[in-house]
Amino acid sequence: MTTAATETAGPAVRVRFLGDFELTVNGTPVRRWRAGKARGLFQYLVLHRGQMLTRDRLYASLWPGTDSTAGSSLKVAAHALRRVLDAHPDHPGDSGIQLVYRDFGYVLNVSALWSDLDRFQELVHTGLRAATAGDTALARTRLRSAIDLYGGEFLRGESADWVVEQREYLRALALRALGVLRTDAEEREDFVELIGLCKRTLEIDRHHEETYRALMAAHGRRGELACVRRWYELCARRLRDELAVAPGQETQRLLRTLIPAAARAAAPRPAGPGSVGGAPATVRALRPAGRQPGTPVWSAEVRSPAPARPVRRARPDNRAPSVLARAADPATA
Repeated sequence: MTTAATETAGPAVRVRFLGDFELTVNGTPVRRWRAGKARGLFQYLVLHRGQMLTRDRLYASLWPGTDSTAGSSLKVAAHALRRVLDAHPDHPGDSGIQLVYRDFGYVLNVSALWSDLDRFQELVHTGLRAATAGDTALARTRLRSAIDLYGGEFLRGESADWVVEQREYLRALALRALGVLRTDAEEREDFVELIGLCKRTLEIDRHHEETYRALMAAHGRRGELACVRRWYELCARRLRDELAVAPGQETQRLLRTLIPAAARAAAPRPAGPGSVGGAPATVRALRPAGRQPGTPVWSAEVRSPAPARPVRRARPDNRAPSVLARAADPATA
């Protein structure tokens, strides 16, 4: 998808998809739509502008489960869209928007349009290509601009399948850009920028385990071990409570590397001769202190003989039989 005009050229139509949807035509925001699906139809057509979209495809995306041959919803929405945007197919208004019905489908043409979606994708792809080519400065500039433009998830609040699909694709692009910037900040040892990039990443994906490792490593290099543990615990809690998984082996290994106490706590105890594996902590705590090497854990030789206790004769119980019966039967006590 190409951008018809740049942002600085003052295009007649400006669309923002990232975060809250905004449409501005000739400097005037469009706030009222005449039909419920007119806005959704425009959003979908802008995403595929210049392409002929069949009635079946439009119904499947915007009115799933509805028979396209029997429904009139598309015709109503298209009529409302033309009135809102002055998008007559034969004589479009000053905006240059033209909605044309052709071959059992619709085509949206816009002569001058700026879209944050187009610009974001252009910046990310340019930045990633520059990073691959080794042009670090250009990559940094482009990817920073892309993240600044990423004002939120695609069409925030919408839940149609086509919206979710596009949203996840753009989220992946944003995370890729942040990953390259984070690696660059780590190499330059720019702790302040690194923390900001990690914060931005977790705003997009609060379960991004690689980001938690970057935070742990950064604080570990500064000797801030309490921060290391807190980031690990936050990661573990979110993964456990929200995804029902544990941190990966790489994250756990990093914790043990940065905090030796964590490594000692997690390390298996050496097994004694004659035993299989290490004994549990409760078993180790109960072992007699003077056990000789090679003696089985629960051998009688290591048990201290219990002091002899005098034998006491039982005294006769002179209580009445009824009292004895109640004492023996808890149900009657």
